[in-house]
Amino acid sequence: MTLLRVRSIADWPLLSAGFRPFFLLGAYYAGLGILVWVPAFHGRLALATGFAPRDWHIHEMLFGFMSAVVTGFLFTAIPNWTGRLPIRGLPLLGLVVLWIAGRICLTFSAYTGWLIAMLVDVSFLTLVAAAATREIAAGRNWRNLPVVGIVAFLLVGNIAFHVEAHLAGVADISIRIGVAVVVLLISLIGGRIIPSFTRNWLVRENPGRLPVPFARFDMIVIAVSAAALVLWIARPFGEPTGAALALVGLLHMIRLARWAGDRTWREGLLLILHIGYAFVPLGFLLNAAAAAGWVVPSAGLHAWMAGAAGVMTLAVMSRATLGHTGQALHASRTTLMIYAAVIVAALARIGAVIEPAYSPPLLHVAALTWVAAFIGFAVSFGPLLIGYRKPRRSDAAMALSR
Repeated sequence: MTLLRVRSIADWPLLSAGFRPFFLLGAYYAGLGILVWVPAFHGRLALATGFAPRDWHIHEMLFGFMSAVVTGFLFTAIPNWTGRLPIRGLPLLGLVVLWIAGRICLTFSAYTGWLIAMLVDVSFLTLVAAAATREIAAGRNWRNLPVVGIVAFLLVGNIAFHVEAHLAGVADISIRIGVAVVVLLISLIGGRIIPSFTRNWLVRENPGRLPVPFARFDMIVIAVSAAALVLWIARPFGEPTGAALALVGLLHMIRLARWAGDRTWREGLLLILHIGYAFVPLGFLLNAAAAAGWVVPSAGLHAWMAGAAGVMTLAVMSRATLGHTGQALHASRTTLMIYAAVIVAALARIGAVIEPAYSPPLLHVAALTWVAAFIGFAVSFGPLLIGYRKPRRSDAAMALSR
């Protein structure tokens, strides 16, 4: 009987692959989190968290929302990398429950205490990193181990966030650590999937100039980016930091130009990946300007988080969901509206920092469009993730492996 119950849970579509519960929960949390944050930002809602309100918002975007999406991506991509069965059923359910418990303990850490909240919260990424390492090692797929290494750095940043917020009252250095890890993760994964997906589509639909595949130049850019980000974490202001960030921003612009994104305008699923990645160099350039004292530092942070992270997560989640549920790899009108909403949200949030005179209306535009994008994704893609909609074709495209 126990075996039958385990099998029935494993056969439940929502727990059959990591992307299903974590993409769905991550999208809902990203949208609902902003609905909570806006009144808290204006002082109309008191949060029961031990964090400062700003730190709760940043932490939950970095280590709540992003951790869910990264986990969904990893647990779906690793079987394609290793040829092993995916983590599913009860083990996946346990991780989902642990992620939810972390969000609850963080939000009510004024009652649970900071140490309990930290232990529950960081245990999720600890188990994710351990499970991913085990699967990659068992499949001897060593070339993708750096992705797990970056997840481990995300875990370190999360621990540092809790400790710094407890000891200093606010988290500053650990915020930059977390953001830097997210930027490196996007740089590494984006550098592999964007030219690969673009090449596959161009060869079939629009022959001609093709993107340059991941090569030595990309590894150099990522290495230089890591060095510049370490300098930025330690010393966010000053001419050396500004020069390093500006140089890396230009290198990422060159990298993006090599991927033939201008030839993908006919397919929204591809074009959005290039648009999302464009916020990476924009973030480096804005942080370079902030290091010189020309703009407020949060402009670059929001370019990376609302822009690069926000747009890229929706791009990857939508493509992966379509591909792994046997749907056609094509952006519907609803999907294009979701993409447009998150782009507007990112630009409005950056603009609210750069133009303080227009900050109040731009902040509301950013919040409303962000919520529309992520709740829109959860509602429109939810039936696919839960398993209510059947595949449209038998040869389901493996979106994360193509």
